Amino acid sequence: MAENKTSEIWTISKRTVVTVIVLSAIAGAYFATHLDAARKAVPAAAVAAAQAAVTDTPKGPVADTQSAPTIELTETQMETVKVEAAGMREFPIEKEAIGSIDFNQDMAVQVFTDYPGRIVQLSAQLGDVVSKGEILFTIDSPDLVQAASNLISAAGVLELTSKNLVRAKVLYETKAWSQQQYEQAVSDQMTAEGALRAARDAVRIFGKTDAEMDKMIKDRRVDPILVISSPVSGRISDRQAQPGLFVQPGNPPAPYTVADDSTMWMIATVAESDTPAFRIGQDVTVRVPAYPDHTFSGRITNIALNIDPNTRRVVMRSVIKDPHHELWAGMFARFIIRTGNPVRSVAVPLDGVVREGDGTQSVWVTTDQRRFTQRKVKIGLRHEGYRQILEGLRPGELVATDGAIFLSNMLIISTSSGAD
Repeated sequence: MAENKTSEIWTISKRTVVTVIVLSAIAGAYFATHLDAARKAVPAAAVAAAQAAVTDTPKGPVADTQSAPTIELTETQMETVKVEAAGMREFPIEKEAIGSIDFNQDMAVQVFTDYPGRIVQLSAQLGDVVSKGEILFTIDSPDLVQAASNLISAAGVLELTSKNLVRAKVLYETKAWSQQQYEQAVSDQMTAEGALRAARDAVRIFGKTDAEMDKMIKDRRVDPILVISSPVSGRISDRQAQPGLFVQPGNPPAPYTVADDSTMWMIATVAESDTPAFRIGQDVTVRVPAYPDHTFSGRITNIALNIDPNTRRVVMRSVIKDPHHELWAGMFARFIIRTGNPVRSVAVPLDGVVREGDGTQSVWVTTDQRRFTQRKVKIGLRHEGYRQILEGLRPGELVATDGAIFLSNMLIISTSSGAD
């Protein structure tokens, strides 16, 4: 009986073992088949994913948006933030310098008197626009008095010799005078005529006309007033003249200085390191705060040969065209000169770039205008209200412009709240 039970148990165990072996073989075959298929499928999927990643990767370094801070706005907050697509713009390669406007001293004339005298009356004030020949001031000239007196005296002598010549001619014809006496009268007449012409020429030097000289001779009265006129058209850039001041020819300071203000000087100082970029004859663009939307063109005419030992800067002078007389001496000015060909780069408005507390620059990028992600960027040039982006942003990406600082402040507040 015991032997039968043992035999039966052995038979059951043998069948169980066989069944397990068969199932193991089937499972092994199944996993082997599917594992091989899986191994063959993985490289294809990986290649496809890699290709997709390469296709989606932007040109140039872009920050990892997965770890970048993100701000989500409410409907009300969205109204305070404006969004604009980053575009491509040309940025000129330029150098800038600060300076001031001055009169073109090459076109300025110092007006002196030709003869000494005391100023009687002033006819032009500082800043006035005058034309060539316009009266600037008058002086009481003793030299004019002397010349006019000689003129009146010469005229009197001529009148006397003329009468003597008429009398001598009558006496000579009646044989009352000798030929020698008559010829002497003719000689005296010719001498008087020459003296009168010389006297008139002497007075004419003072600017007196023939009519004025005839009036002096007729009235037997000397007009001591000498008129000083402007030799050129322009603007009064300096006035040292005062009533009663005694002036002499060529004795500085000049009573008046008249400058042609159709061109002006722009005096600027440039850093020592920038001097190799400048040369005489280069075109410059000048801006002044008085006309923020207007530029003036000019050309570099002089570069100093010495460097200021204290500031390490060089003085540079440009002649600026000012046909409408808009510039004034002493105006603060900034001049720009192109030193290379312009470069084309990604650009965003100036308000879209935020300088963070650690000194880095950032923009806020969005795809739906609700969620904004902070993106660190590398900036470059600035031109006409736009900032050049060298790294960190692609053309066409939407960035916050007005309100970018608001987003940065929100991030700071949320970070501080989280830390608390």
